[in-house]
Amino acid sequence: MSETPGLDLAAFRTWYDGQRPGEIAGELSGRLIAGGRSNLTYELSDGTSAWIVRRPPLGHVQATAHDMGREFTVMSALAGTDVPVPATYAHCADTEVIGAPFYVMERIEGTAYRSASQLEPLGPERTATIADRMVDVLVALHAVDPAAVGLAEFGRPQGFLERQVRRWGKQLEGSKTTDRPNADELHRRLTERVPADDDAWAGIVHGDYRLDNLLTGSDDHIKAVVDWEMATLGDVRTDLALLLVYDQIAAIAGGALVADVSRAPGYPSPQAHLDRYAATSGRDLGDMGFHLGLAFFKLAVILEGIHYRFLQGATVGEGFDRIGAGFDPLISAGLDALGED
Repeated sequence: MSETPGLDLAAFRTWYDGQRPGEIAGELSGRLIAGGRSNLTYELSDGTSAWIVRRPPLGHVQATAHDMGREFTVMSALAGTDVPVPATYAHCADTEVIGAPFYVMERIEGTAYRSASQLEPLGPERTATIADRMVDVLVALHAVDPAAVGLAEFGRPQGFLERQVRRWGKQLEGSKTTDRPNADELHRRLTERVPADDDAWAGIVHGDYRLDNLLTGSDDHIKAVVDWEMATLGDVRTDLALLLVYDQIAAIAGGALVADVSRAPGYPSPQAHLDRYAATSGRDLGDMGFHLGLAFFKLAVILEGIHYRFLQGATVGEGFDRIGAGFDPLISAGLDALGED
């Protein structure tokens, strides 16, 4: 079996040599990096230099998801800001090259902490430091003026929350594996409670911000934020809410589904994250109930989409047989976050 399923190395090299002649100096080899549950990520090397390539998953793909151009554009724009991102090298929209769009970026030395077992050897103090820096980088991202980095047209902040509720409802309809009445109820309540637009909270939204979408160096500093496939312009509180939901999923639905870093000794509580974000940004977060309800719904729909692809036999990696179990607990938590009608 190929070590790079979904990436023809010969076809890639021919294309990349045309983009950046002479950069690949020796025989090219590669491997699929384990752990990805959405876009596929590969590490390529010629024995001296290394590159990272990203492409959409094999098989079922929602029309609005897995946009390689978005990832490439936002990371390119953020180069030189206080937000650490890999250097971007080339983007290919032509599906004839390897069968899907893809892009190439810098390989960053760092650890994507996904489990408490990875953090535990560091000790509580270092774990707390890494988590605090994760929040600080999020604050830095939300402080970037989109227009100043050429991203004024990257999204439409006006009506963002209403579109998010509509979009994730549509995503669920496109990937349902069975009837989901509680999810329909949560979607109804979210639709009825969409807050008015608040320009003070408009900015660059990562869309999937959590510790294992960061690369942390051996010095415990955040070296890069990666996995920008859901990035846009909108209400940045959605990033913070989703981070809190990711931290709670280990207790709600089992850590193996996504991550269980929040179980590591020293990892801050959700309230500590909120307090640090507010203190570092100087912003009053207000009531986060709607944002949390939306975050629970969004994550549940993402898991359902992954589960759908698993049932279709169109996934690469381990753990997909358990991914669907997280749906109902997340929907219930979303209903709780919103409270009664």
